[in-house]
Amino acid sequence: MAAITASMVGELRAKTDAPMMECKKALTEADGDMGRAEEILRVKLGNKAGKAASRITAEGVIAISVTGNTGAMIEINCETDFVSKNDSFLAFTKHCAALVATSNPADVGALSALPLAQESFGPTVEDVRKGLIGKIGENVAIRRFKRFAGDHKLATYLHGTRIGVVVEFTGDDVAGKDVAMHVAAMKPVSVSSADVPAELVEKERRIAAEKASEDAATAVAAGKPVQSPEIVAKRVEGSVQKYLKEVSLFNQAFVKNDKQTVEQMLKAANTVVAGFTMYVVGEGIEKKVDDFAAEVAAQVAAAKGG
Repeated sequence: MAAITASMVGELRAKTDAPMMECKKALTEADGDMGRAEEILRVKLGNKAGKAASRITAEGVIAISVTGNTGAMIEINCETDFVSKNDSFLAFTKHCAALVATSNPADVGALSALPLAQESFGPTVEDVRKGLIGKIGENVAIRRFKRFAGDHKLATYLHGTRIGVVVEFTGDDVAGKDVAMHVAAMKPVSVSSADVPAELVEKERRIAAEKASEDAATAVAAGKPVQSPEIVAKRVEGSVQKYLKEVSLFNQAFVKNDKQTVEQMLKAANTVVAGFTMYVVGEGIEKKVDDFAAEVAAQVAAAKGG
């Protein structure tokens, strides 16, 4: 049996917003497997346990550079929100986005080796990054980027500097921009339901099946009739189909007119979306919370004592 530490409980709580004791129970049941513990909480607590999964947990900015049909989007991280508003830091992110678009580096290492001079720092991107670390007093890290080039038009949307979207499309410019804003608001995971990653579909199917199993156990304990396997199977598949509609762009209700889907809006505008990319600052990175582990440990101890 894996040891369940206070920091593990804190990490799971940050991801799910579930109560601390529920997080500890889920981790114990999952033998310390964080991903499995999240699934257990989803089964027990429903969607309440997933609403904070995309919480922004690290600082930095998203920058976009587009000229014609060529562009780039980049995420560069820092340690505090204060630095993410620093003029030198923001200038660095804009320079890097433009370099990705014009020079097409293969990876972060290749980008770091490109020529760049900013303030008194240079002659490479890496030299500027190190210079800014010394000037600002915080770590600065180029996390990821994506370059876009081809026949498709590019529509972009930045929600402040923390959410960035690039949509590849053909057709009406206004419709393309509307889709970019929609993606930032509704955060689909794919263009169509057929494109949703298989592992996400199977995860939802597994959660729905376990939820149905728990409901059956509750019914038995209460002396109520249990649904037939056929009905349970339909419930599970219904949950999966509902999930696919919720996370695929074409099936989502359009944010500017919820009487039509995004697919219907695009058809009316004679516009075709080939794909989209969304970056959220700090997505998947957990920010350190001072003394949170001690807080968790104290509350766990208090619960045991009670």
